[in-house]
Amino acid sequence: MKALNRIFDFYLDASVHVALAVFALVHVTDITLGYGVDQHLAWFLFFGSIACYNFVKYGVEAKKYILVANRYHKNIQLVSFAALAIAFYHGWFLNFRVWIGVGGLVALTGLYAVPLLPHTRNLRSWGGLKIFIVALVWSGATVILPVLSEGGVIGKDVCIEAVQRFLFVLILLIPFEIRDLAYDSSELKTLPQRYGVANTKILGAFGTLPFFFLIFLKDNASIPEAIAGGIVFLILGILMFFTKRQQNKYFSSFWVEGISILWWILLVVLERVF
Repeated sequence: MKALNRIFDFYLDASVHVALAVFALVHVTDITLGYGVDQHLAWFLFFGSIACYNFVKYGVEAKKYILVANRYHKNIQLVSFAALAIAFYHGWFLNFRVWIGVGGLVALTGLYAVPLLPHTRNLRSWGGLKIFIVALVWSGATVILPVLSEGGVIGKDVCIEAVQRFLFVLILLIPFEIRDLAYDSSELKTLPQRYGVANTKILGAFGTLPFFFLIFLKDNASIPEAIAGGIVFLILGILMFFTKRQQNKYFSSFWVEGISILWWILLVVLERVF
């Protein structure tokens, strides 16, 4: 049992679960927009997310990321480098338009973690920006890149999907922001630091409304999309109710991250039914 717990903890700590959530959202875009999905892009984002997230979590300074003393973190580092190599393999098959988009998102991710100049702060340290930068990167990676990969046009439905995805990720980040109140520097000015836990949860609950009702502004919304969106809308609302400062070890890192995967599963099942 202890061995299984260690494996599960490593699965979470090495960012494999969050990468699976990214992979799932790419396929959500495939179903809701109907453009199809390039599997090379899907796997590129899966393995690239492992490498990028581990860099942001453990390597905010490049020196610390290369020179790792702890054995557990060395194993995570090994997984990260292997994932990066596999991501580059799949990246070889991506078109130029996608690489331009990837370049922009990687630059934003890099600026989020690495200071622009010596003795300066990174974007992560700029008051209140953290949560919005993360949501923007996820929205771009899981909506815009799949459309660019398939040669699609960034039209009305794509823009609505991107805004929905931005709101979805923003809401999912709130439990993490509340959990991290005990560790975050006051300089970050996160939403819970600015407005308090209760008000932040209320903001998240209200954010679920546009997330769901934007579906009906699309030209090509389907019944499965509306039903799955409604279920996710209810789950997100319930999530805000149950989010607390003192959380179970796996509440945010597993269950909250898993909502993205659940959304994909719901769409796959409903597509078969309808």
